[in-house]
Amino acid sequence: MGQSQQVNGGRQGLGALRERPPPEGPGTVRARRAAGALGVVLLAAMVAAQVASGLQPRPIALTGVVVLLLAGSALAFASVTHGAARAAPAFAAVVVTGYAAEWVGIRTGVPFGGYHYTGVLRPQLGGVPMIVALAWGGMGLAAHAVAAAVAPASRAARVVLGALALTAWDLFLDPQMIRLGLWVWHEPGFYRGVPLSNFAGWILVSLLVMVAVERVVARPAAWSGGLVSIYTVMAVMETVGFAAVFDPPDPLVAAAGGVSMGLFATLALLSRRHRCRT
Repeated sequence: MGQSQQVNGGRQGLGALRERPPPEGPGTVRARRAAGALGVVLLAAMVAAQVASGLQPRPIALTGVVVLLLAGSALAFASVTHGAARAAPAFAAVVVTGYAAEWVGIRTGVPFGGYHYTGVLRPQLGGVPMIVALAWGGMGLAAHAVAAAVAPASRAARVVLGALALTAWDLFLDPQMIRLGLWVWHEPGFYRGVPLSNFAGWILVSLLVMVAVERVVARPAAWSGGLVSIYTVMAVMETVGFAAVFDPPDPLVAAAGGVSMGLFATLALLSRRHRCRT
């Protein structure tokens, strides 16, 4: 073996050591397995609650249940990947970031544009429903995991892709919440009443969310099949909901959200499959 081969081999070995998680004791392994099982149960319950929500004439009653199950599942799956000591602060950082953006937004119109929440979602803190902050936390972790799967070698790419993946979810979220009367835009925009400024604001806040996750977790590029599954399930269910379940259906939102979220979910799954082969 030549000197250059030895150097390259050494670098590869160091890289493998950096990516390899530290040794875990039996207690840690059991805790991660329990968290994974809890995540699966909560995700299945979320799917059931979302199906029930879509089939009843007044789905608002189950909206909070769906978000709580989403947030719990995301936190459980993040604990599997990053450990509970890192997952909980990461989740909290996203929740706080999302809440702060909403609190400022309803008072100043920055960064999303002028809007306000109705009194439908309770409880509220400072005019912001707490369930909204939890939704930021659950989907923020899921979108980051998708970005980590697509771009494990670049922090900058993970931050940008994660922000775009999270914003893609709002192509579903805003039209659905408007039709349920959960919030109101002061100056309705071109996309089912949603102004363009909203999506610019979402990208900005989502960038902050991704930076927060990157700073908290020890291995931000680690693969999380559970969190990617949450993102994928949400993409599929929202697409089906707008295409065929909601009354009336909305093919435009189904196509826009389905293609956008579907693209990120597909890239994440294909990237993982490619790395498993190499």
